[in-house]
Order: sequence, then structure tokens, then C-alpha cells
Amino acid sequence: MAPVRSLCLLGMLPALGDAGKVEIQAMKHDIMQIQAPTFDTIIGKFRDSAVSSLWFFKEDNSADQKFLDEYNKVAVDLKGMAKVCAISCTEFPVFCDKQGVKETPTIMIYPPNPVPAFKYEGKMEQKGITGKIARFMSDNSQKLTKDKIDTFLSTDPSKPKVLLFSNKKSSPLMWKALSVDTVFKRTVKFGFISEDETDILQRFKVKKFPTVIMQRGAKGETKETYKGELKFMALKDFINPYAESGMGDKMAGPAGGKEETMEGAKPWLVQEVPEL
Repeated sequence: MAPVRSLCLLGMLPALGDAGKVEIQAMKHDIMQIQAPTFDTIIGKFRDSAVSSLWFFKEDNSADQKFLDEYNKVAVDLKGMAKVCAISCTEFPVFCDKQGVKETPTIMIYPPNPVPAFKYEGKMEQKGITGKIARFMSDNSQKLTKDKIDTFLSTDPSKPKVLLFSNKKSSPLMWKALSVDTVFKRTVKFGFISEDETDILQRFKVKKFPTVIMQRGAKGETKETYKGELKFMALKDFINPYAESGMGDKMAGPAGGKEETMEGAKPWLVQEVPEL
């Protein structure tokens, strides 16, 4: 019977070989695999406003094989909010050497400029990696109080205003990421209101948290409460159809001088008339 067992084992070898290779699949993973020539296009070009991570791996390294699923959890957590990328040092060894990578798995984090890129030194686990990337997320949203709300709503009337009412003290990662989106940061304004701003809550008739309301129109005449899932991609789809209305809000000053905004603060446009 020994020859039969030998044949069975031989038949299994190709399958084990296939299973022992790091393979990032577009239909299965949310990790973006890049090549050395595309590093600048995908990561370097966006260093002014975005945070990215890059996992350096070797395709036949058992430690990298075990790490694949853990790193994919990070990509799922941050989908759409940060670039969670990977590059094969088997395929691009020169690039990895230039980046100072001596062993894998190694993760480099690329925060927005001017913070330099650095090697992640924590535990190679989802929670730690996600937390480190999130720490460098920029935030273009504004924390609003009753003294600031009218100015916020009336400045740039062509831009939709999206308000998050929360029982937390600061903007969540998802809200920060929306506010620095490549298109939204130019065309949409994001506000954050905590539960202790009771005057604003009463004005917008907010009774539960979290609540997202979009106000749009030249006089803020349209208010729409978001009813979908409070997830990044779902909110992005909700906001996106109205984003383009915020473009083109600048005009040249007299004699081709400095740009002037056509949309200065006009709080009387959005202040509610008291009911008799």
C-alpha cells in the first residue's frame, strides 16, 4: 500500500503550492495591489490630503500568507476612506530595497504632507493598524455652535451643507473622510453638532442620534434627513448627486485681480422667522 500513499501525496503537492502563495484577488479582497511604477500615481500624488498604507510582502513567505486576511480587514474598515495598498517584493525587489524594507510583512504609512512616511511598529493586527492610519486622517468638517451655525449655512449658498448631529464629542472617522474627499472638499460643507447644542437641535427638530441632515438651495430652502445606513460609501452616494452644484463659486476680481467669492455670509437668508 506504500506506493499508493506516495502517489496520493504527490498528487496533493501542486494544490499545496498554490495555497502557499500570497494572492490578492479583486473579487475577494479590498486591498489595492500596486506596482512600483504606479506608486507615485496612486500614493505619492495624493500625499497633500490623503493618508495611505502600503504592505510589502513576499509571495512565498508564510508570515505574509498568514497576514493577508488580517490586512484585508483593515481594507474593509477603511474602504473609500484611505488607500490600503500592497506591493510584491518578489516582483519588485529593487523598489522594496529603496524603501528600506529588509523583511516582510512590513507596513509603511504615508500621512498627509509634511509628515514623513514611517514604518508601522505596532502589532500586526487589524485594530492597531486601522487606529494608526485613522490618526492621520485630515478633517475639513466644522464643529458648530449656535453662534456659528448661521454663518456656516449662509456662506457659499451653492454648496450643500451636510450636518451630523451626534452624542459624541468629536467627528467620527467616517465624517472626517467625507470632508476631505477629492470632490467634496471643494463642493460640499460638512458640519458637526454635538448633543449639548440644544438650540440647533430644536431648530432642526433632531430627537435622536446620530442624525444626518442635508440643507441645500440658495436660501437653504431644502432640508433632507438621510435615512440610509451610516456608512461611508452609503453617505457618499447620498451626497454625490448634489456635490457638483458647489463648483464654480469663484470669480475674478476687478481688472483680473484677486479672486473674489460671490457667496459671502448672508445669515438673514437662513435665519428662521419666529412663529407668531
